Amino acid sequence: MSQFLLYNGKFFPNDAAIITANNRGFRYGDGLFETMKWANGNILLASLHFERLFHGLRQLEFEIPALFTPASLSSQVKSLCEKNSHVAARVRMVVFRGDGGLYDQQNHFPHTIIQTWALLDELYHLNENGLVTGIYPLARKSIDAFSNIKTNNYLPYSMGALYAKQQHWNDALILNAEGNICDASIANLFIIKNKKLFTPALSQGSVNGVMRRHILENISSIGYSATETIISKEDLLQADEVFLTNAITGMRWVQSVEEKRYSNNECINIFQSLLKK
Repeated sequence: MSQFLLYNGKFFPNDAAIITANNRGFRYGDGLFETMKWANGNILLASLHFERLFHGLRQLEFEIPALFTPASLSSQVKSLCEKNSHVAARVRMVVFRGDGGLYDQQNHFPHTIIQTWALLDELYHLNENGLVTGIYPLARKSIDAFSNIKTNNYLPYSMGALYAKQQHWNDALILNAEGNICDASIANLFIIKNKKLFTPALSQGSVNGVMRRHILENISSIGYSATETIISKEDLLQADEVFLTNAITGMRWVQSVEEKRYSNNECINIFQSLLKK
């Protein structure tokens, strides 16, 4: 377990009480977060992570100080990983407004908490046993200006993850307000049909995942096409293969959604060609 965290650039014990009951991040979910992988002395896909983070900060109308930069945040992550003696780590960076009520926030300064957890391996590995998944029936994620960023308002995903645990699934798929597939509780979704990739469009309320973007930007280099579109439950159940992506695990193939079972031939090829390196 990690011994230390960083709060606004200062080290604290990992179990330190560092926010008050008046904190807006706690009260209202007023903020956003990034989950990143640290390996080989670097944040993997760092430019995509910080592009998404700062885009979200602008959307949420934070006032960004001159010294609050990707370089300074990367340096803090490096210092924390070194202090916690992590060679490979999962990094969670939360940015939130400080104290205040709904209409009387103190200011728009971006407070940060950075935590790290050790990972066993610096590399990505495709799972040998396919994931068992299903659709979470009790939530519909909204489609709005904030849907694509990783805000601290994460209730559909946290409840989906709880439901998955109750059903003995590896993950739960989340529906959007129109009843179509949005993403999974901790990952983006891709389906493969006739050797073509499809993923829910950002207009469907999906989180703009870093690994999702990396695959979309590079998949043509290995001979595949990818389309951002609407994916219904029927589309999902008619797919040949399904996989999930995030920045920590890279890519994981899905063995089943409810009673539907999938192969993984194309998933293996995509992983070997695009992600293993």
